[in-house]
Amino acid sequence: MSESIINIELKNVYKSYGDKSVLSDLNLTIPSGSITAIMGISGVGKTTLLRLIAGLEAPDSGTVTPAPVKVSMLFQEDRLCEQLTATENVTLVLPCSDRASKKALYEDIQKHFSQTGLDLAAHEASPVRDLSGGMKRRVALVRAMIYPSDLVLLDEPCRGLDEATKELAVNYIKKERRGRTMIIVTHDEAEALSYGGTVVRL
Repeated sequence: MSESIINIELKNVYKSYGDKSVLSDLNLTIPSGSITAIMGISGVGKTTLLRLIAGLEAPDSGTVTPAPVKVSMLFQEDRLCEQLTATENVTLVLPCSDRASKKALYEDIQKHFSQTGLDLAAHEASPVRDLSGGMKRRVALVRAMIYPSDLVLLDEPCRGLDEATKELAVNYIKKERRGRTMIIVTHDEAEALSYGGTVVRL
């Protein structure tokens, strides 16, 4: 993890799409190394906030600093390569230096899958398009968490998961954070509190 990451600050941020104002005069500081859960009703700007922090969009006015060099992001959509296997999807985001030993890499990825309750033994050679929605979500989550980033942005990581699987996913997220700054969007109050960080309501 890079030592250059400092506090993320949003100052007097405004963002609109056409005539619809999404964020208005938002001021927020997210300390380095912290966990922040973002809550709010649909359409209040939670996803937009993540995209601004990731540098995928710019505010209409105001400032967002800094722009982290290495960001991993789980979008609302899984955004998997449907023709590839689950393991291949995760391997895509890893640096070439991590691919030296295919056997060790494969075993490490399977350990990550296992922590989320994923048993892909029967689907090892299957493309992810053949997996259920909940399985795809966990593959996407593992891909976001395993990437060696400074900042982790998770947009509804437990979407579509049942309560038992959600608990596994939350525990996995906390275990694999490894001190990184993490910002999580969720609609679930209990989930937001379970991360043990700060809850911000938009």
